[in-house]
Amino acid sequence: MNIELIVVGKTDMKEVDALVQMYSKRINHYAKFSITYLPDLRNTKNLSEQQQKVAEGEMLLKDITTGDYIVLLDEAGEEMRSVAFAQWMQKRMNSGVRRLVLMIGGPYGFSEAVYARANAKLSLSKMTFSHQIVRAIFTEQLYRAFTIIKGEPYHHE
Repeated sequence: MNIELIVVGKTDMKEVDALVQMYSKRINHYAKFSITYLPDLRNTKNLSEQQQKVAEGEMLLKDITTGDYIVLLDEAGEEMRSVAFAQWMQKRMNSGVRRLVLMIGGPYGFSEAVYARANAKLSLSKMTFSHQIVRAIFTEQLYRAFTIIKGEPYHHE
């Protein structure tokens, strides 16, 4: 299974980027993993929140194909413990999903078109995190899920 994380905007915190890169390398030992950084929108002060979500949504959906399984990291998504997330990932792999696309939207969330196309929504917490920090937290959880699936000693219960 190919896994792609699509995010809006670059990471401007080198410490966060270093964590994301470290976990990305680790994930690639288990599955083909890549991160696509979409450019930040320009001239946003002339756009409403809704217009920004629509413009970002068009960028997010641009390269999505019919067979892709789309998962939004969204505050209203399903919350689960790490072991349950590993089981969720295993089900996606067993079901024959060829390309799992995980999306982190911009500061105002996702457009209705993105929500309509999504197959699932996941939440990392009821707390709110910056979009940059979410990248590091989520890549660590994805790595953790693979170590749980493989029975490796990274995760402790």
